[in-house]
Amino acid sequence: MRTVFLTILLTLFTLAGCKKDNVPQFSGTVTIDNKLYGTGPYYAIGFSFPEGKKVSTSGSPVDVFTINVSGINSEISYFDAQNYNNSFFRYGAYGDAEAASLAFSNLTTFTAPLWKVTGDSVKINQIWLFRTSIETYAKFRIISTISEVRDTRDYAECTFEWVYQPDGSLTFPAK
Repeated sequence: MRTVFLTILLTLFTLAGCKKDNVPQFSGTVTIDNKLYGTGPYYAIGFSFPEGKKVSTSGSPVDVFTINVSGINSEISYFDAQNYNNSFFRYGAYGDAEAASLAFSNLTTFTAPLWKVTGDSVKINQIWLFRTSIETYAKFRIISTISEVRDTRDYAECTFEWVYQPDGSLTFPAK
């Protein structure tokens, strides 16, 4: 009896300790910036739609996109990705957060656009499409941006809502 009780107790502890942390997410809200880390070579923390999380740009991983700054006084922010593809398309720009959110929710399918290498002139209330190197897609809505000089360095930050479509179709999964 004692052995059966200990076996059941051990099984329950083992099952309770199992977590599925490695399951990728297909939607969410995240903030990325262009802060650099390391002592050389430097790297940033970008975002990977296929992995559904922030990842390091160390080693130049494909399909990790970052935000950068160009222009005088950090006026223009843009997206970039090292995936050997033209990957960005600005789907639309909207006058306010409510209109952008509604358009984002209603964007369930699209036709293949004319992709660009970078996503330039990033502003709030824009919707973007992203194409990965394996021909899967994501849509994301810009919620907020910061583009300024911090500690004598150009600084960019972007918060966005995103949905990733992992199957290669031009249709996004329902939330």
